[in-house]
Amino acid sequence: MATRHLARTIILQALYEWDFYHRKQDLIKITQRNLDEFGPGIDEPEFAWKIVKGVVEHIDELDKIIIKYAPEWPLEQVAIVDRNILRIGLFELMYADKKEIPSKVAINEAIELAKSYGGQNSSRFINGVLGTVYKQVMEPKEQRESKETSE
Repeated sequence: MATRHLARTIILQALYEWDFYHRKQDLIKITQRNLDEFGPGIDEPEFAWKIVKGVVEHIDELDKIIIKYAPEWPLEQVAIVDRNILRIGLFELMYADKKEIPSKVAINEAIELAKSYGGQNSSRFINGVLGTVYKQVMEPKEQRESKETSE
């Protein structure tokens, strides 16, 4: 398993536990425990911490995006694992450095997490939400930025 994929898996475990206990546990301790236990060989732990920090800093915006792009599913009814896969994927899609994590990689990684850890329809749900966000928000933004840099 690639080190970044393993890091995302560990982050998902930590966010799941944190969310399951209604964010009353210490996410830093949960994440560190999971990194120590499941990822002692990860060669860039700062990648994991960057995502955890980013998800927490942007959680309100990420949740609003989920609500907007999955309106038939109230946030509290989205499975905890799917909700946190979406948070990771949306953070990487919208806020991460595109040179480090291209949009298509963010989407693909989230789909792979959903296939491994979600329910039967999770990967389609994750793909639908992230694909729509990409097409409606990120693709036009990336095209504008590309046009501006070429001028």
